[in-house]
Order: sequence, then structure tokens, then C-alpha cells
Amino acid sequence: MLTKITGHFQGHLPQLIAFDLDGTLVDSVPDIAVATDRMLAGIGRPAAGEEKVRGWVGNGAAQLVKRALADSHEPAQVAQVTQAEFDPAMGLFRQYYAEENGRLSRLYPGVAEVLQALYQLGLPLVVITNKPKVFADPLLRCLNIDSYFPLVLGGECLPRKKPDPMPLHTAASQLGASAHRSLMVGDSRNDVEAAKAAGWISAALTYGYNHGEPVANSEPHWLLDDFRELIL
Repeated sequence: MLTKITGHFQGHLPQLIAFDLDGTLVDSVPDIAVATDRMLAGIGRPAAGEEKVRGWVGNGAAQLVKRALADSHEPAQVAQVTQAEFDPAMGLFRQYYAEENGRLSRLYPGVAEVLQALYQLGLPLVVITNKPKVFADPLLRCLNIDSYFPLVLGGECLPRKKPDPMPLHTAASQLGASAHRSLMVGDSRNDVEAAKAAGWISAALTYGYNHGEPVANSEPHWLLDDFRELIL
């Protein structure tokens, strides 16, 4: 047990493990898709559907709403969304997602048992997500995993979010961990790039949300197909 994880830290356990939330610990798209479609209906637009929404998540709620308004993930089209379009849509999304958050979301296989095992070993565990903390905290409580995380950094907690390394630097500083002994577990390019910029080890899960691009293309230090591989 834990031979793979210690192999990335010269035979030692990490001093800190940070987890992304959406697409890593939790499949939250069903709730996000319902809220997105309710928002679109509220401004007189057709529903997007869950498949499209899966391609839009991963950079925070504001970017999701802009992509929904543009009906596209392409930066050039997203950039054409005006503030006058965005502001009321964002307000509706926040309202509807607060109502839907946690209803259909589910932990990925193995998440509960792995978090329990790591927690029992006394390893500091944190969540670093681009999801607003006002949504992240209730979701963690709803799924009964909030007690594992003494620190949850949401996308609005700091001036910069992933892929910027600032949230990782902040977590390591608050918990007294060295960068070379810290692990970032995520599912997207944002997570891998943030880890590399912070000098952390990066572990990437292949099943999450990465806008249709294989996360292996980001060249993480460790690629996992199953969350349980963390403790094998």
C-alpha cells in the first residue's frame, strides 16, 4: 500500500495532498447542467444539455456561463459575450446552482475509501478548486467528505486561480509543506500546469473534465485511471 505514491517522493509520504473537486473527487456535471439549462431558459435560450456542459466546466462558474452564452468553448466566441449578457445570466446561474448543488452529484468510485485511508495516516488533505467556495463547501458537506479537509480554497478565495500556482503556494504555506513534498491530484491541464509552476508533483486522473483533450497531453508526473491507484 502507498508504494506508488511514496515512489514519487523518494520513498517518503507527501507532506500535503491537494485535490481538485469537479472531475476529480466528484462528478458534478449533472447538477451543473441542470442549473445551466435553467439559466438559459430564464433568458429565453435553448437548453445546452449535459454533454455540452461537460465540455464547458473546469475554469470556474463565470467561464462556464460565458461558454453557455456563446454556445461554444472557443475563446474567440466566448470573448464576444458582453457584460450586459453575462451579468443577468450569472445571477440566474448562481441562484439555480445553489438550488441544484449536490442533488445529482456523486463521488467517483474509490474516493470515499481512499480519503479515509489517507486521513487515517495523518496526511494533510486540502481541496483546491476553481469552483466558487460558496458552492464547493456545501457540495463537500452533501457528499460527507468535508471533514477530511481543513482547508478548501475556491476560485474566488485568491486574486488568481489555477493554472496559476498561487492557490498551491497558499495551501503549502498555511500547512507548512515543502513544494517538493506536495502532491496535486486533478483531472485537467489547469491542475497539471499549476502543480508544475508551484514545483509540486502532479497526478492526473483520466476520467475527468479536460475539454475533450486527453490529460496525458499535459504530461503529469503520474497518470491514473482510477482514484484507488493513489493508495496501491
